[in-house]
Amino acid sequence: MHALTLHYHPLSSCCHKVLIALDVLGIAVDKKLLNLGDSGERAAHLALCPTGKMPLLMDGQHAVPETSIIIEYLQRHHAGAGRTLIPDAPEAALEVRLWDRLFDLYVMTPMQALTADLLRPEGERDARAVAQARAGLASAYAFIERQLEGRTWVAADAFSMADCAAAPALFYAMAYVPLAPQHGRLAAYVERLMGHPSVALTIDQARPYFKFFPGRSGLPRRYFDPDAA
Repeated sequence: MHALTLHYHPLSSCCHKVLIALDVLGIAVDKKLLNLGDSGERAAHLALCPTGKMPLLMDGQHAVPETSIIIEYLQRHHAGAGRTLIPDAPEAALEVRLWDRLFDLYVMTPMQALTADLLRPEGERDARAVAQARAGLASAYAFIERQLEGRTWVAADAFSMADCAAAPALFYAMAYVPLAPQHGRLAAYVERLMGHPSVALTIDQARPYFKFFPGRSGLPRRYFDPDAA
C-alpha cells in the first residue's frame, strides 16, 4: 500500500488532469474508484471533501482537494528527483498557473456544461446555455491558437501543469465543438498532447469507460479502438 490514495473515476476530465501529472512526476498512488451515484459512497466522500468533487488526494489522513492544488502539493512533497510541472522561475510559474486556470475555466467548464445538459431529461435541456457553452469553446480555441504561436507547449518551455489541464479539457471539448480550419496550431498541439506518454497512458486506461461519455458520438474512433487508423 502507498501512503497516497487518489479518489477518482477514470472517465472524469478533472481526474485525467491529475492522473497525467502523477505519471509525469513519477508518483505511485493507490486508486479508489468513486461511484458517487451510490448514497453510501457519496456520504463517505462528502465526509472527506465537503464539495463532493473528485478527484481527491489523501496523504494519510490529510485531504487535498482541487486539481491544481493536488498537482502543486504532489510536486512539493512527492515528486521524483528532477521531475516538475511548475517551474521554479517565478514568472514562468505564473504563466503555467495562468494557463492552467484558463483551461479549467474556459475549456473544461463549458465542456462540462455541455455534458451536464445531455444528462438532463430532454424536456429540461437548456438550448440557450448550450449555445453559450459552444460559443465559449470557440472563443477559447481562438485565444489558445494565438498563444501557441512559436510554442511546443502552451506555457513555459516544457510540458507543465497547464498541459495537464489542456489535455483532458480539449479531448472532451472537441467531441462537442470540433476545431475549425483556422485552428492549425491548436490542432497540432492537440496531437502533441495526445502523443505525450503520460496523456496516452491516461487515455488508454479510460478506454473501457468512453462508451459512458454522453458526448461519445463526437470522439474519434481511435479512442474506442486503439487499432483504428
